[in-house]
Amino acid sequence: MSKTQLIAALDLDSAAAAFALVDEIGPALQWYKVGKQLFTIEGPELVRGLKQRGKKIFLDLKYHDIPNTVAQAIRSAAALGADMVNVHASGGPAMLSAAAKAAAESEVCLIAVTVLTSLDAEQLHAVGLACSPAEQALRLAELSRQAGLAGVVCSAHEIESIKKACGTDFITVVPGIRPAGSAAGDQKRIMSPAEAARAGADYIVVGRPILAADKPSQAAQKIQDELKNNSCS
Repeated sequence: MSKTQLIAALDLDSAAAAFALVDEIGPALQWYKVGKQLFTIEGPELVRGLKQRGKKIFLDLKYHDIPNTVAQAIRSAAALGADMVNVHASGGPAMLSAAAKAAAESEVCLIAVTVLTSLDAEQLHAVGLACSPAEQALRLAELSRQAGLAGVVCSAHEIESIKKACGTDFITVVPGIRPAGSAAGDQKRIMSPAEAARAGADYIVVGRPILAADKPSQAAQKIQDELKNNSCS
């Protein structure tokens, strides 16, 4: 079994489209990401429907608010059946600690977003951060670990430094994955599935290369085969 697991991003406009894709791929894929686009239009029932199909859900809503509000949102996500949920690490130590305490009441895996993979140094400088994406990602990963979170969302380029600083059991969930021949789109810091696996990613998140494929099931299987052949031992 591949150490690096694939999460397919259900960045779609309806539950019907999401369920059709999940049913087409079938038992070959366990993990799916439900983000703002789909959750906003379909809500909790979409997550319940995926759980009824036996799937694991990464609820990607990136909570960022005052500590109590985020803690209550984590409890709600766990009660809904989410297997993994995230917050923005830039919410600060108090928010992260409150979220971690709420997550500890259930089995939900809590991770934090470090630096979005659509951001580069120029974008960070525009919001007042005079550091590189790698430096900021590492800073926020260490803050998340200290607060008791299980891991972070980061680009594949930051996996090695984060694992070195936070430990090999600190989970890295990696978006910005583009198989060979795929367009980068709005992603800045990208890698292929094989490169991310060799770098030590625990999970990779892939959306458009699967969703836009003529045969999504084959696209997902190809990525899984690539992970199996390239994951760190």
